[in-house]
Amino acid sequence: MNIATDTLDAWIGRSETFQDTITTAPFVALTATLDYPAAEAPAGTTLPPLWHWLYFLPKHRQSDIGADGHARRGGFMPPVPLPRRMWAGSQFTFHTPIRVGDTVARTSTIDDVSTKEGRTGKLVFVKVRHELRCNGATDPALVEFHDIVYREAQGPNDVAPPPQAAAQGAWRREIVPDDVLLFRYSALTFNGHRIHYDRQYVTQVEGYPGLIVHGPLIATLLMDLLRRQLPGADVASFRFKAVRPTFDLHPFHVNGELQADGKTVRLWASDHEGWLTMDATATLR
Repeated sequence: MNIATDTLDAWIGRSETFQDTITTAPFVALTATLDYPAAEAPAGTTLPPLWHWLYFLPKHRQSDIGADGHARRGGFMPPVPLPRRMWAGSQFTFHTPIRVGDTVARTSTIDDVSTKEGRTGKLVFVKVRHELRCNGATDPALVEFHDIVYREAQGPNDVAPPPQAAAQGAWRREIVPDDVLLFRYSALTFNGHRIHYDRQYVTQVEGYPGLIVHGPLIATLLMDLLRRQLPGADVASFRFKAVRPTFDLHPFHVNGELQADGKTVRLWASDHEGWLTMDATATLR
């Protein structure tokens, strides 16, 4: 497929700003989804790292949704002519807390667009920078870089990337990614991407063996593991990279361990066969 890189490059620098209020209901709903006891979240409650994904939800009209469940391309996102879209990874810097009751402005900017040739054909990477500012502040409370990869359709001769063996961490928790967990997270983030809930679509159209567990859900579970093991830890930065898709067909594990410096936490997810599926690092203050 011929991809007009000049056309895609024109999207670099495009920006949009939205405002949202950090309300209680999504906070309480994700608390339940992550299997914590019922809890309240009064004004002033600090939002755990990555829970900002519960806000600034996409609100595209139904008529603007494409065949894959995402908004049609060519608005804020560049019109990449490749059918498969995945969340490849993200990098975060947490400057100041975001709290329930805050009014937050999020400015999103297309930071970069690049094209590469992969084992299975063309790849297009889009990097989006998000800056979140609370209550009219000038400096951002949170800066996030979001990496999105677009791929060609599944081909009959596609070969999966060679797997990487994952060790068992000092911290380890088994996760059962059933249909209900995937549905609840899709609903909480208003994510219409059909690969997470439409088994016929994901297997017959995109060629995967099962429903795909959301990359941000796995990242949230990794950060949740850190919270369970180090209650009250103050996270300064976090980054994750998706290595292999995780499917709903088997349980998987989130793993972690505090490094010798006492500030670096290595986190990773592994599938039922012990292969690495997500690699991540958190830095504590």
